Formats: sequence, C-alpha cells, structure tokens
Amino acid sequence: MTQYLLNLIQPVGEVPPPEFLEPVMRKLGELNSEMDASGAFLFTGGLHQPETSTVVRPREGHDALITDGPYVEAKEFIGGLWVIRADDLDGALRWGRRVTEVTGLPVEVRPLAFSSLP
Repeated sequence: MTQYLLNLIQPVGEVPPPEFLEPVMRKLGELNSEMDASGAFLFTGGLHQPETSTVVRPREGHDALITDGPYVEAKEFIGGLWVIRADDLDGALRWGRRVTEVTGLPVEVRPLAFSSLP
C-alpha cells in the first residue's frame, strides 16, 4: 500500500467561532475513527496559523538563518494533515473527498515519496 499525505487547505484569518467549529471537529473525529477502522489511518494533526512559523534556512559557510513567520505570504495555508495508507490514488482521493465534505475546505492529496511509518 502507498502512503498519502492529505493537506487541509484553509484560509488565513480568524479561527471560526466554537458554534461553527465544534460540529466540524466532531465529524472529523468520526471520520478519523472510520479511517482507523478501515486500516487507512496512520497519523493526523492540526496546525496553528502561519504567523506561528519559524523558518530555518541553510547558509553556505554560516550558521543557519532563523526567521519568524512563514516562508511565503499566501491567502491560504496548510491547516491540518493526515498521513494515510491507500491501495492507489483513487483510494486516497476517496478519503480526500470525505475530508472536504466534512470541512468544506480544499484538500491536497499527494503520495509520499518515502516514509519511515509502518
């Protein structure tokens, strides 16, 4: 089985209010349980807004340069991710569609080139 990364793409800005976010998070928990029961689920996590980022850049002949903030300015960012197993891209896209249905947000589906996960 191939491993895939599902990136949840969300807009930069304020976090939605609890009355909106709580049902979405409940449904995501249910979806995660379904992924786990199917054997597809490996890992998931949410990310903070881009301004919480710290970037470490290599500099030839010098110590790495460390800067605050994201490495690019954008209107969207990766707000969460899943690492899953699927037989093929179609299988991974089925899970990507499910995440989109629950969140109302775009999902990037990308195969992992290599992994240390089981």
